[in-house]
Amino acid sequence: MALIDLVTEEVIRIPMISTTKNEVMRELATLLHRAGKIEEIEPVVEALLERERKGSTGLEAGLAVPHSKTSLVDGLVLAIGIAPNGIDFEALDGELSRLFFMLLAPPDQSGPHIEALSEIARLTQSKSFCNSLVGSTSAAEVVELFTE
Repeated sequence: MALIDLVTEEVIRIPMISTTKNEVMRELATLLHRAGKIEEIEPVVEALLERERKGSTGLEAGLAVPHSKTSLVDGLVLAIGIAPNGIDFEALDGELSRLFFMLLAPPDQSGPHIEALSEIARLTQSKSFCNSLVGSTSAAEVVELFTE
């Protein structure tokens, strides 16, 4: 499954209302719950926090990719959050994170999980793409950027 197949308006939050790392994960998990992609929010948040204890998924250049392999999902799921003002996600470069790609995959589906992480990495190499995402004003606009 291609990353674009996972990008729908119902799993995009713009702008995010979170102000902390934990709130980001809860806000994105709530999106997935409302979209019917996960049954429960708290176990997903705990799985993400467990992954974070191994090392921050706050990368560089305003990007964070909280992710986890968990039996709480049957297939790959994605939620996207955009925080134009930035949120401290304990990023490797010490900067605030503005783009959040939360990815969940079942433990037995390493291939799709790694492919999705690779595709996120490839897409976010483009500063203009990232700037366009951060400058978006609606979920529909974000979906459109992914389909161009």
